[in-house]
Amino acid sequence: MGGSRLVGALKLWYIHHRRDLPWRRTRDPYAIWVSEIMLQQTRVEAVIPYYERFLARFPDVPALARASEVDVLSAWSGLGYYSRARNLRRAARKIAEAGSFPRDFESILALPGVGAYTAAAVASIAFDEPRAAVDGNVLRVLSRIGNDPSDIGSQAARARFQTQADALIDRNDPATFNQAMMELGATVCLPRAPRCLLCPVSAFCEARKQGTANELPVKRRKTATTEVEMTLVIVERPGRILLWKREAAGMMAGFWELPDASLLPSLKVRRPAGVFTHTIMNRRYRIQVVAGRLTKVPAGLDSPKFQWIARKEMSEMPVSTIARKALALAPPGTSTSRVRPGT
Repeated sequence: MGGSRLVGALKLWYIHHRRDLPWRRTRDPYAIWVSEIMLQQTRVEAVIPYYERFLARFPDVPALARASEVDVLSAWSGLGYYSRARNLRRAARKIAEAGSFPRDFESILALPGVGAYTAAAVASIAFDEPRAAVDGNVLRVLSRIGNDPSDIGSQAARARFQTQADALIDRNDPATFNQAMMELGATVCLPRAPRCLLCPVSAFCEARKQGTANELPVKRRKTATTEVEMTLVIVERPGRILLWKREAAGMMAGFWELPDASLLPSLKVRRPAGVFTHTIMNRRYRIQVVAGRLTKVPAGLDSPKFQWIARKEMSEMPVSTIARKALALAPPGTSTSRVRPGT
C-alpha cells in the first residue's frame, strides 16, 4: 500500500481539505461519543443541528444521566433509530455511576449501544489510542486501495480489513489518521463515481490502476426491501392535533404518531394532503396523508393512548419522523373535527 508515504499524503490532504464539523473542534470524549452515535446511519448534514441542540440541552454526562427518557427522545426526535438515544442515556447513567468517562477501547466498547467502530473512534480521537476506526467509508477505501474483491458483508473480510487498517494507522497521531480515512471515504472515495482525480492517495490505489474502482467494494448479501402502504390521518380541532402513543415496548416505544385511518372508523375524509415515502432499514413505506374530521367519538379514543396535542408542544415531545413529515404536508387549520372539545 505504500505505508508511511500513503499516510503522509492522506494526512496532508486532510489538514487542508477537511470539512469544518462541530465535533472536530473538541477532544471532549462525551461530545465525540454523542457525535459518533448520531452519525450511525445518518448523514452529516442532518446530524449537525441535532448535535448542537443536544449538547446545548445535555452539555455533559451528568446532565444526560439525569434526564428522563422522554426528554432525551424529544431531543432526538426526527433523527430516527431511536434505540441509539435510549442506549446513549443508559450509557451516560453507567458512566456517571463510575465517576468518569472510560479512557480506553475495551472500556468504551462495554458501554450500551457502542460497537467496535464507535469505541475505536472515541478512543483514538479523545485519548490518542492507536486503534483504527473502520466503518463503511473506510472499508470502501481499503477495498479499492488493495483492489480487494472480498465481500465486505462477511465477518472474515471485515476482520482482515480491520487488521490492515490497524497496521496502517499512524501510531503517533491516530486521531488525524482515522478522521482522514473517514473524510476520504465520505467526500472523495464515493460509493458511485469516485473522484479519483482528486484523491490524495490515488498513486497507491490498485483499483484505480486496474480500472475497477467502480466495481468495489463488493457486498453480495442484500436484504429484500418490503413495501408497506399506510394512510395517516390529520384530525384537527383549533390549535390541536389528534395523536396516539405507542406502547412502552418495541422499536418506537413511547413515541407519538398520527393515527392510521383504520383506527378511526367514523372518519370523514375532507381532502388528500399528499404522499411521501420513508425508509426504515429494509422497509420502504409509501404513506398517504389525508385531512379529515370525526363525526363521533370512536371506541378507545378516550383512552390515554389518544390525546389532542397542541402543535407548539410537539417540538418538546417524542413525535415520530413519519408523523412530522406528514404534518408538514398540512398547514394548521386544514381539518377541524366536530368531536366535542371535552374528548
